[in-house]
Amino acid sequence: MSLEIKICGLTDPAEAVACAEAGADAIGLVFHPSSPRHLDCARARAISRALPPQVAKVGVFVESGAEEILRTAEAAGLTAIQLHGAGARAALPRLLDAPYRIIAVLRALDGIVDAARDLPAGVGLLVECGRGALPGGNGAAWRWADAAPLAAIRPFALAGGLTPETAVEAVRAARAAAADVSTGVEWKPGRKDPARVRLLIGSLAAAFADCPRPDAPVFRRPDASAH
Repeated sequence: MSLEIKICGLTDPAEAVACAEAGADAIGLVFHPSSPRHLDCARARAISRALPPQVAKVGVFVESGAEEILRTAEAAGLTAIQLHGAGARAALPRLLDAPYRIIAVLRALDGIVDAARDLPAGVGLLVECGRGALPGGNGAAWRWADAAPLAAIRPFALAGGLTPETAVEAVRAARAAAADVSTGVEWKPGRKDPARVRLLIGSLAAAFADCPRPDAPVFRRPDASAH
């Protein structure tokens, strides 16, 4: 598929495997105690071990320090680290030499073009709406076209309000290279509906089948299919 797809907030190994079998390129594992999708390292590692090696295992961190992030990444079997908030992004220089794909999260409310230009070229980008009680898209639709200027800088992922019904419209409006979906395919927080996951991925696959795949993936290391 030309579009990279991450299903985020998994808490069940079998559901994570179902997402991978449906065509997900990446699975997101949340390490944030305030989230209903928060995992301990043992549960996260069980999910990572259940997944095929080509599927990225992305740890989602909020205001965590570099040492905590690296300890968790190793214990949980992660291949990528996603940084939310200024505190977590402050850990970026320490993380750049670690053997993980790094994804920085930008909020559409915060001047994303200038923020993206300030990031190292090898860092992946995820853009979210910047509203809601928790970091992440919060399931809230927003003016996705506000992210479109980023496409001229580097490939990026889009989050916030993406569902099987809205994802194609959102990705086209934003000119995104990847989609990050959590709430839009859940039957309750942390539990995914396999039918909605298949519908989402099928809709995106059909809509973007003829588009060239970006040279620089967002959630996977450009030089390897797996960590």
